[in-house]
Amino acid sequence: MDQFAPLFSAATCAELMPADTADQFFEALFGDAEEGSFDLELKYRRSDGAALYFDILLHERPGHCLACNLTYGLPEVFSRHPLININSITEKVNDIIGDLGETGGWRLGATTQQNQSLHSIPLVIELR
Repeated sequence: MDQFAPLFSAATCAELMPADTADQFFEALFGDAEEGSFDLELKYRRSDGAALYFDILLHERPGHCLACNLTYGLPEVFSRHPLININSITEKVNDIIGDLGETGGWRLGATTQQNQSLHSIPLVIELR
């Protein structure tokens, strides 16, 4: 049984990556949030005892195209972008898990296409 799963409900994940994160990202990138092609959502997937596995979901916005050539470079961009702020997410995850463990390093995996309007980027947070 995954002891961490109850800690990362949809509401908790929404606090870790608020709904307006994509708007802020596109505002900084293009000067207009309406130019953005996707919305972001953080979703807890599982733990194996050595790490916590999340997905950053990219939901295509109506009237926009979620093109693979746009999303495949995002792990590198997200890993260092101050508005996405994976370091802050990791620190908050550490606070949430409390006495159950301590977070260590993190990494973003390659973008995968779930379907035409949904892509995902794995976020792995190591446990010490």
